[in-house]
Amino acid sequence: MAPVTDHCSFSSFSKCLTRHLNLSLQADFSSRVLRGRVALTVEVLEDKFSSLTLDTKDLKIFKVSANGQAAKFELGAQHGFKGSPLDITLPFELSRGQHVIVEVEYETSPSASALQWLSPAQTAGKKHPYLFSQCQATHCRTMVPNLLTQTHIAVRDGQEADPTDSSRVIYRFRQPVPMPSYLIALVVGALESREIGPRSRVWSEKEHVDQGAFEFTETETMLKTAESLAGPYVWGQYDLLVLPPSFPYGGMENPCLTFVTPTLLVSTCNSPGVIAHEISHSWTGNLVTNKTWEHFWLNEGHTVYLERMIGRVHQFGANNAATNLVVNLEGVNPDECFSCVPYEKGFALLYHLEELMGGPEVFMGFVKSYIQMFAYSSVTTEQWKDYLFTYFKDKVDILNKVDWNGWMYTPGMPPFKPQYDTTLADACNALAQRWTKAKDADLSGFSEADIKQLSSHQLIEFLALLLLQVDPLPTSHVKRMQEVYKFNSINNSEIRCRWLRLCVKSEWEDAVPLALKMATEQGRMKFTRPLFRDVYNFAKFRDEAVKVFKEHRNEMHSVTAMLVAKDLKVDQSTGL
Repeated sequence: MAPVTDHCSFSSFSKCLTRHLNLSLQADFSSRVLRGRVALTVEVLEDKFSSLTLDTKDLKIFKVSANGQAAKFELGAQHGFKGSPLDITLPFELSRGQHVIVEVEYETSPSASALQWLSPAQTAGKKHPYLFSQCQATHCRTMVPNLLTQTHIAVRDGQEADPTDSSRVIYRFRQPVPMPSYLIALVVGALESREIGPRSRVWSEKEHVDQGAFEFTETETMLKTAESLAGPYVWGQYDLLVLPPSFPYGGMENPCLTFVTPTLLVSTCNSPGVIAHEISHSWTGNLVTNKTWEHFWLNEGHTVYLERMIGRVHQFGANNAATNLVVNLEGVNPDECFSCVPYEKGFALLYHLEELMGGPEVFMGFVKSYIQMFAYSSVTTEQWKDYLFTYFKDKVDILNKVDWNGWMYTPGMPPFKPQYDTTLADACNALAQRWTKAKDADLSGFSEADIKQLSSHQLIEFLALLLLQVDPLPTSHVKRMQEVYKFNSINNSEIRCRWLRLCVKSEWEDAVPLALKMATEQGRMKFTRPLFRDVYNFAKFRDEAVKVFKEHRNEMHSVTAMLVAKDLKVDQSTGL
């Protein structure tokens, strides 16, 4: 097998492995920095080993030691999103199989992309500041110098007063299960919790904790279902943290404490799907991990497959340059390639293989075996495919007929579209067709009864179909839709975002302030980016979109702000 190249890392992951990580951090809210000390227990993979490289970005490095002895170090030049390599020369030489403890004392930057510091005014309680991290994909290096390998961190293990400063408290955490460094997570704030199951609690500011406990009551049921499919849940605790509105994603599967967006608290139709997805990551992503970000589909494709074994919904990604299942990230920031492709196209491949191999019972046997085979390690697409052929050795002739190049390395839609049950989608399509074909004189024929029997998922699909139309609906149509369906009064975030996008694309001016309000009152990129883009593309309000973005830029997560700035053609460093 060819050696693995990682275009997103400088680290020496082919020369050594991190076997343990001991991390000490002190949060300074006044300076918006973390002061830290990390001790990496490194296993050597080659003889005559005397140097290694760690990934860093925007870190101040004060001191490096190896087994307690001072070590020479040098920070290389900054290289865009990759940051700066920290080259360390050991004061001795090691052989294959030996271990060394490399300790680094450092400080983060106030602009570290992994960290978002919130003022009291930006929180629900308005009294205390708040800090949270988001390390996927490559942002951990702005918080902790690291290797692209397995590490340990995170179950709560007590607290005590700081003996050097009585105004501070030391919180201790431990994690016996190895995991990748991008899953290191940190949150500091005025948090409360409620028990929602025998191994689960929901955490948030007190203003939202009871609502969160109500919303996520099915967590234990979904955990048990996932265990029946994929094997034992090895992480012990499964807690949920409801973050402030600027959190840029629907959820982040940090082991033992999944981070989720507060938009789920007003979107009861969508939260079970998000939680099922994050729970599924406990096996595919956290237990078995993509080796590099070019193989991200291994995380997300399998996770969507497991999620939909709990409850399936289907859709496909767009046809664009980043729609290869295995992408080339040479010189490319992985954040800029984040899309539905690894999720949906990856799921479609697995669903196709399920049909070819003999159905869900047969194929889930492979998925479970794959998880057991590669547990506690990271995997490439080539390794996954080799194991697939090994597991189904009696069906190699069928597997050889799969268009692997078309699936993995060709942009666009999958080379084969699995056949799904379209009964529910047909009703959505029929209503969408009525609206797209209707003349102004026909609008009186629509009524509230049209959507009375449609579920929230079907309403989402109905609006999504209208958004896909090349020609936007006339303004008269969306005005009539509001009269009969009253979409403006729906708080479900998935429905509301699509509805407001539809209105803006139809150039209904009354919808523009509502769209910008939703784009800024929460920061989930799934909603914020398309809303800003649509207003920007409404020529009359282009300047207004840029103005509102600049006014709210500092409230957004750094990744969100960077990508919205790119969408609106605003300078990404100055906001001008």
